[in-house]
Amino acid sequence: MLSAIVTLGAAGLVFGGFLALAAQKFKVEEDPKVAEILEVLPGANCGACGFPGCAGLASAIVKGEAPCNACIPGGDAVADKIASIMGVVCEGVEPMVAVVCCQGDDDRAELVAQYHGVMDCHAANQLGGSKGCPYGCLGLGSCVRACPFDAMYMSPEGLPVVIKEKCTGCGACVRACPRGIIDLAPCDKHVHILCSSYDKGPQVRKYCRVGCIACRICVRSCPQEAISMDRDTLAKIDYSICDNCGVCVAKCPMKTIVDTRLPEAEKQVS
Repeated sequence: MLSAIVTLGAAGLVFGGFLALAAQKFKVEEDPKVAEILEVLPGANCGACGFPGCAGLASAIVKGEAPCNACIPGGDAVADKIASIMGVVCEGVEPMVAVVCCQGDDDRAELVAQYHGVMDCHAANQLGGSKGCPYGCLGLGSCVRACPFDAMYMSPEGLPVVIKEKCTGCGACVRACPRGIIDLAPCDKHVHILCSSYDKGPQVRKYCRVGCIACRICVRSCPQEAISMDRDTLAKIDYSICDNCGVCVAKCPMKTIVDTRLPEAEKQVS
């Protein structure tokens, strides 16, 4: 009995020694800068940078696979700290905000069915949703639940609302929307076209009171020529040209274009 215990103990020591040697030989040396960068990142693990969490981004920055300003939620403050750690000069981060490109709430959009399934937009989208518009918001709040910063909530009328002061532009809500109706826009741009339908005007009128009917009035009236037609059916704004003049807002007959600085736009951004 004693000899068996001694034998097992000796074997354990030998195998333990082998494991210790193997761990020492094959260990991966991590650049200390990775830990330093990880300390200054927000820790939200939102994925806006395109990497698997903040740890993945920190490693990518040190390897030169990502820029110092890759963390959108962190903004200029985080970018500057990372640049200091890396010993480089970094460009600033343009602040972005989520914009829900749909106004088809329960009051404005035609309801064609009652949905009683799983309260998830992806599930509802498989069945076509409850509204006549095949492009509009499904109203089940998947984007709200996906937001890691509590920067969205569902309005009583059934549309998600973005809290601009809390939104970091991480894009989690953009990725969560199965219909792709949420965009990211520069924070200093206030004029938005809140429709995502590519149906022709007569069809849009049948199911939504505020949808884009492709009348092109906004295109013709924009003094900066910042608006164009996508697929000939949906107006789009080029934010790099738009100067927030608001002419298109006043001209739009369907009230599809809004200026978030005006009180009547509170349903979209608060």
